Amino acid sequence: MPAIGILGLGRSGRAAARLALARGDDVYASDVSDDPDLRAAAEDIRRADGDAEVGRHSIDRLAQCDLIVVSPGIAPTAPVLTDPRVSAIPCISELEYAYRHLDAPVIGVTGTNGKSTTTALAAHLLQAADFDAPAAGNIGLALSEIALRADPPDWVVVEASSFQLAGIDRFAARIGVVTNLSPDHLDRYASVEAYYADKAKLFRNALPSNVWVLNGDDGAVRALLPGDAPGERRFFRTAGPLDAAERGAWLQEDRLIVREATDEPLLDVHEMRIMGRHNHANALAAALAALAAGADADAIRSGLRSFAGLAHRLEVVGEADGVIWINDSKATNPASTRVALQSMTRPTVLLLGGRHKGEPYTALLPELREHVHSVVAYGEAADSIMADLGGHIEVERVSGGFERVVERAAALARPGDAVLLSPACSSFDMFRDYEERGRRFRALVRQQAGERG
Repeated sequence: MPAIGILGLGRSGRAAARLALARGDDVYASDVSDDPDLRAAAEDIRRADGDAEVGRHSIDRLAQCDLIVVSPGIAPTAPVLTDPRVSAIPCISELEYAYRHLDAPVIGVTGTNGKSTTTALAAHLLQAADFDAPAAGNIGLALSEIALRADPPDWVVVEASSFQLAGIDRFAARIGVVTNLSPDHLDRYASVEAYYADKAKLFRNALPSNVWVLNGDDGAVRALLPGDAPGERRFFRTAGPLDAAERGAWLQEDRLIVREATDEPLLDVHEMRIMGRHNHANALAAALAALAAGADADAIRSGLRSFAGLAHRLEVVGEADGVIWINDSKATNPASTRVALQSMTRPTVLLLGGRHKGEPYTALLPELREHVHSVVAYGEAADSIMADLGGHIEVERVSGGFERVVERAAALARPGDAVLLSPACSSFDMFRDYEERGRRFRALVRQQAGERG
């Protein structure tokens, strides 16, 4: 009976523990944090005849394991992983562990921004074509949950973060998508090149039968896949048509065009419920992935029309006194916040802050000058935001809880404005994740509206 160590009791760790227990393995799971949710997760594992604890990792217990599954939030430099007794044991990501026990082909989606929307949309398009095709991975449903299913799906569309790809060995996407690349997670990576290198592991087990869907407008994406890597390349572009010899899809005068045997229009972008040039790119990428998986063009058209988008991605959560409130909590880096600002059609109050991830905020200045009249800086990153943007644009630091941040934004907003939560930072100084941050913002906006009658 193999002994499996599980580090981290978040969603992926809990799912990996359930999968290992279902297979009859000896399980030890632990988390250095301690809260009611984690204690409940540990108790569930113990009830299923596993061993679990919170508030610490037992090095002695981990040293007895044959394999360790590491949650993506645990950095490779964490003391538990650098201890010699643990570092000698094979360590893999939950994505890799689940894949080893998965009986379904995978569409893997990675990139810096847009991967959650592209993942959800690709799954939606396949479902519109009557495929059983759940979305999993970094998007919320751990891949181990799919591996536990008695009946495997037709496809699994997997959002793969760089942290998850860093720990793969056998994981192999039959269809791979790279949405875009820009600097991110520089609080964890020594360089942009190291971050991109983990993204490139999507191609690690490439075969001639693979299809790679790549952003043709992004030079870093084009360079990510080695020229001699096996598999067919299909490109998507919003900045112009494909080259004559390329296959893929592009945006032409507000129409999505796909090149298969001929150049075939899919639909006009105004027929879709999601807006913005970045979402046009996401739609092209998802459509190409769905086509490669066997969906027909009519089903893809229907799915593109019906897809409503995801929570926490440019989500309008309220309107009061002529002010629209927009939740873009998923924007955890400056590149994503730039995309959000480019979509703004109203004067904007921007909520910027959280835990700093190592990138300068000066990259936002062109969009800030064009769209934003006030920035509210908050959280651990507030000092860095003030240092980077102060003197260039109106920036006000707000200390205290998130309630005060929203209250100050309400005071700064004028009729006809938008208040945009697009933090360009991780959420971990105040919240468990970006979803909790977005839910709290939504609740506070509704509270504001209620107080105003």
